[in-house]
Amino acid sequence: MRIFLVRHGESLGNIDDRAYQQFGDHNVPLTEWGHRQVLQAGQAIATYLKALPSADLRKLNVWYSPFLRTRQSKDILLEVLPAEFIDDVREDYLLREQDFGLFTEIYDHAEQRRKFPDEFEKWARLRNNNGKFYARPPDGESRADVAQRVRLFLQTVMRESEDGKNNTIIVGHGVTNRAFEMNFLHHPVEWFERSDNPGNADVTLIEGRSSEDYRSTLLHKSVDRLQGQEELKEAYGTELTVLPKTTN
Repeated sequence: MRIFLVRHGESLGNIDDRAYQQFGDHNVPLTEWGHRQVLQAGQAIATYLKALPSADLRKLNVWYSPFLRTRQSKDILLEVLPAEFIDDVREDYLLREQDFGLFTEIYDHAEQRRKFPDEFEKWARLRNNNGKFYARPPDGESRADVAQRVRLFLQTVMRESEDGKNNTIIVGHGVTNRAFEMNFLHHPVEWFERSDNPGNADVTLIEGRSSEDYRSTLLHKSVDRLQGQEELKEAYGTELTVLPKTTN
C-alpha cells in the first residue's frame, strides 16, 4: 500500500496574509511559483511509479481538499501524471484546512492580540495549559479536532485498500496531511507537537504491507520561493504572479 501526501503548492496567502482577507481562506489561489512546485512534485511521483516493478504498479485514487489552492494543485498533478496511472479523482471536505475561527484572516500574533485582545489571551492560556494540539482558536478548530475528522477520512482509505485499491494520492494542507500521517502511523500527540508541517508541494510517501510495519519518507522536497526566485526571473523575466482561479 502506498499513500502520497502532497501539500498544495505555494499560495498567495503563504507570501501575503492579506490574501486571506481578499479572497477568503477557501478561495486563495496558487502563485506562479506554487504552480511550478506542484509540477515538480508530480514529476517526482511519476518517476517513482515508473521505477516500480510491474507487479507493484496499481492505479491511483486521488483525493483532494475542496479549497482552491488544493484543487489547483490536484489539476496540475493530473497534467503531469500519466493518465494510465489514475483511477478515481474525488473531493472530500474532511481534508479541508484547519478552521482558525476569528483568526482565519489574521496570521500575525500581534495583529490577533490587537484586534481580539480578550480572545487572544484566552487562546494563549489554553495553548500554555493544554498544549497547541488541544487549544481551539476562538470559534475555530484545534489540531485535535482536525485529527479527529481526518481519522474519519482514513476509514475510507482503509476500506478501499481492502478492495485492492492500494495506491492513493492525497492533496491537502499542512496540518491535515500531518494529521493523516499521525493517524495512519499511530504516532502519539508528542510527535505532532514536535513535528513541523510539510513545505509547500512536499511529497511524503507512506508505504508498507499488512504483514510489515508501515513507514513514511520524504519522497520529494520542493524548492521554496526564496531559493527559486532567481530561476523564475531568468525563465519568465517577471516577479511572481497569481494564477487565475479555476472552477473545477
